[in-house]
Amino acid sequence: MPPTRIRSEKSRPSAFWILAGLILPVMNLAARYEIIDAHKFPRSGAFVFSPNHYSEIDPVVMGVVAWKLGRLPRFLAKASVFEIPIIGAVLRKSGQIPVQRGGSVRGSEPVKAAQRLAEKGQIVVVYPEGSLTRDPDLWPMRGKTGAVRIALEQGIPIVPAAHWGSQHLMERYSKKISLFPRKTITVKIGDPIDLAQFRGRSLDTATLNEATAVVMLAITALLEDLRGEKAPAKRWNPAEHNQRETGRFEA
Repeated sequence: MPPTRIRSEKSRPSAFWILAGLILPVMNLAARYEIIDAHKFPRSGAFVFSPNHYSEIDPVVMGVVAWKLGRLPRFLAKASVFEIPIIGAVLRKSGQIPVQRGGSVRGSEPVKAAQRLAEKGQIVVVYPEGSLTRDPDLWPMRGKTGAVRIALEQGIPIVPAAHWGSQHLMERYSKKISLFPRKTITVKIGDPIDLAQFRGRSLDTATLNEATAVVMLAITALLEDLRGEKAPAKRWNPAEHNQRETGRFEA
């Protein structure tokens, strides 16, 4: 019997068709995408997709990458965005998940949403850093535990990724997109991270922090490959530099 061909998620009519129609023409005009090790990106089944984060446009970039690889990305997004007319409706219709600013959840909805995604074999994009990196050279900073908590609670893989080049499209904390000349954004997909050593353990702070450190190491290693540089030996921690967890890092 010939192998069964996996049908692309994006082939089914959905609200994502509206988003793709609005976003893809602009993003393809603004940048070309070089995806390394695309075969490591699961074409079916539930998983947590965890990239680095250093530009406001990162979610759009990684959403485009997921679409190009045949998957429909669901993000944990700031709850305030869902209050914008029309945009909020489209986000809800496409299954995006609202999260209160600062990382706290709006009730139990993010937990329930993650469970629904896992049951349906869908993916959720979670930035382990929680916000744009404060590292002066855009290296991944300390991680938060949301990504590994979802992966461990739902028993699904977590796939790391790194991308480089988005800062030329939109600088950190900028609201302006630089469309010309056309940019190149390089993305590298990592191997699914083995969290077996943490499964069955109490999901206390120590366990979640330990698992998060494993994820951040994987993301940083991918970015080192893309940049051809070594990251700082110590990961940037905003608390050690009197920086707030939200808002501009200079504040």
